[in-house]
Amino acid sequence: MNRLPPFQKAHPGGIKFNRNKTSQSPYLFFSFIFFIALFFAIIFIRLFQLTIVKGEYYRNLSEQNRLREILIEAKRGALFDRKGLTIAYNQPADTNKNLNRLQSKRIYQEQEAVAHLIGYRQLADKEDLKNDSCLTKLKLADKVGKKGVEKLFDCQLRGKPGKKLIEVDARGKFLKALTLVPPEDGQSLKLSIDLLLQKKAYELIKEKKGAVVALKPQTGEVLTLVSSPSFSPQDFEEGNVKAIRSYLENDSKPLFNRATEGVYPPGSVFKLAVANAALEEEIIDEKTLIEDTGILKAGPLEFGNWYFLQYGKTDGMVNVVKAIARSNDIFFYTVGEKTGVERIRKWAEKLGFGKKTHIGIEETEGLIPSSFWKKEVLNERWYLGDTYNFSIGQGYIIVTPLQVAISTAVFANGGYICQPQLLKIDNSKWQIEKKCKKLPISSKTLNLIREGMRKACSPGGTGWPLFNFKIKNENLKIKEIPVGCKTGTAESQSKTSLPHAWITVIAPFDNPEIVLTILVENAGQGSDIAGPIAKEILKDYFERRE
Repeated sequence: MNRLPPFQKAHPGGIKFNRNKTSQSPYLFFSFIFFIALFFAIIFIRLFQLTIVKGEYYRNLSEQNRLREILIEAKRGALFDRKGLTIAYNQPADTNKNLNRLQSKRIYQEQEAVAHLIGYRQLADKEDLKNDSCLTKLKLADKVGKKGVEKLFDCQLRGKPGKKLIEVDARGKFLKALTLVPPEDGQSLKLSIDLLLQKKAYELIKEKKGAVVALKPQTGEVLTLVSSPSFSPQDFEEGNVKAIRSYLENDSKPLFNRATEGVYPPGSVFKLAVANAALEEEIIDEKTLIEDTGILKAGPLEFGNWYFLQYGKTDGMVNVVKAIARSNDIFFYTVGEKTGVERIRKWAEKLGFGKKTHIGIEETEGLIPSSFWKKEVLNERWYLGDTYNFSIGQGYIIVTPLQVAISTAVFANGGYICQPQLLKIDNSKWQIEKKCKKLPISSKTLNLIREGMRKACSPGGTGWPLFNFKIKNENLKIKEIPVGCKTGTAESQSKTSLPHAWITVIAPFDNPEIVLTILVENAGQGSDIAGPIAKEILKDYFERRE
């Protein structure tokens, strides 16, 4: 009953039995059964893991896929001017929409007029997210203040975002809204700015390159801060790439704030600081007389007075009041030499030149040179000609329009230097003492310089557009408002360009409530170019007040 062994075909003509081979069928069968069992075991283990071990986890994931959270951006705090006019506000996010993120749009009024002061918002970058110090932290895709007031008060303006919880189907399609946590609005701020004055100043200077700064001398509140050319902050809010690129590529640099970041030689407006230094150091007094010879020599170089160079005339014997009124260069060359560069520099710094004002927005320090500075930076000694140039606001000295306005305010408020303020403050004694510091300048010095400024804006002085300055009151009657001023014409670095035009004004003269400083780049003489602009701004200010 033995089984025959399997056989195979051998040579033709016969059959050859293979006695060495055994059947493989049992092994194949058991292997098949083993792999089938292993397969089901793996499925069982995986099913056990998904349903028992991680069942709760996956149920939560499923629930989360069903629910979707939408971030609602808070309304950013509104910005108002000192009289309550709206400068910027936010439209609330539309909570009826079901987008991934509900945005609140920022709207700017008088966009180009306020641009450099207010600044703009942009999407927060990695550095913004990393360095955020506000209580309400930034999130990815949030907007943040990048310049000006928007950056300075970003934490107060920001607000707290809200949330909306909705239910969706398996395809992500909206089914219904479940809950809504409304956002909390940011804090609104009342700025020190006079929006109508800001608008008027921009209209008068927008076709030029320059800056206008107006302050309340008693508190340092900024009434106007304009830079031209300008830009629209709305383009940054709406992400207008084409417009933003045009600003960046424009040779006129519309994004550059000339009022606080631009530095220029001050020309003759700096003579107020030189006169102050000479009087306080007792180099001169009210009786000191210096003869205007038309030309003064320093070695091979000649330094002339503007009146002699233009008209071939001299001012005769000149005291400090007449020197300021007539902007007499010969007087200031001589006084500057006697006072010396270091003492002029000391008093210039006390008046706020050569350092930041701490206004809170982007600004430049400027430069008040010294013999040490020239040796260290230029590796040259200080010459008498350098002192002559320095004494009339030329040479190496550079200042910002804001610094000129702050220093002018010292002669309007009785000798106080005030930190510029962008928020409206009251006139309490505590507020003024906190923001302003009394300088060690005698009342005699202040009165002499003020008298020179009064005569500069009176017939015979240099500020001819403001001679006998008049306005119309509410009854359309003519009213004269006495003012004090100092004009300046400063040579620019480019020998082929016209000089920079300056004027700085205090008004009304007896009890000043506004300091106004104007710079126009490469435009001509200060009295001819900056003077008429100052006149129109002051008319707008006082006629609206009346």
